[in-house]
Amino acid sequence: MSKLLVKPAAASQVHQVTPQSAGWTYVGFAVHDLNVGETLECQQAGRELCIVILTGTANVCVGSQSWDNVGGRNSVFVDQPPGAVYVPAGEAISITALDAVEVAVCSAPGQGNSGAARLIDAMTMSQEVRGEGTNTRYVRNILPETEAADGLLVVEVITPSGHWSSYPPHKHDRDASPEETLLEETYYHRLDPASGYAHQRVYTDDRSLDETLSAEDRDVVLVPRGYHPVGVAHGYTGYYLNVMAGPTREWHFYNDPAHEWMLKKT
Repeated sequence: MSKLLVKPAAASQVHQVTPQSAGWTYVGFAVHDLNVGETLECQQAGRELCIVILTGTANVCVGSQSWDNVGGRNSVFVDQPPGAVYVPAGEAISITALDAVEVAVCSAPGQGNSGAARLIDAMTMSQEVRGEGTNTRYVRNILPETEAADGLLVVEVITPSGHWSSYPPHKHDRDASPEETLLEETYYHRLDPASGYAHQRVYTDDRSLDETLSAEDRDVVLVPRGYHPVGVAHGYTGYYLNVMAGPTREWHFYNDPAHEWMLKKT
């Protein structure tokens, strides 16, 4: 199996991707399933966190701050923002499930320069429609570069049945702002119905990396470099949660010149 495709564990800790396991420098990503009343404790020295309550409802505590009834959606496919909490580097967070909860823990190196822990206001999670025709997809910016953080960028995307996403193919693997920035990236895939799949290709210009992966429900795809388009099989709706981080907290990407022509059509 490709090292870029990470299958879920049959346990409450569904995923645990670290910089060491991924073979890179910045992005960490974990998913946990919590039953009613269960508590997840998280703390990472030198790393900031963005906690995303993908489904379910939880009470969240960071130091003396606490927030009740965070989240609330019953599916990642409903048109409703997730609950999300930003945690500065090194601080501890406690998440207690009020019902069945699926929670993502997104992490990156941090210096503690982005203020106190905070509940991310759903009003700041801007929404976009990108593309047209069968390239249309729906984007919600959970932690964009317009909101305070040291390194993390977090976004979720809905891709309709038979559509393409992260398309035309683009990459962000050169530290050359403002033309392009170096950002590692994870894709956490969900499919509706759950028996579905998406195809994701990860490739470089020189094809030293060129893999096409079949991502099933709850799989993670690692994108260390290169272009990384996604196509969703007919009859299924795709969702993915993206986590990005690199040396510069800016998202500047470069389109594959072989396919950029479609953006220039009148």
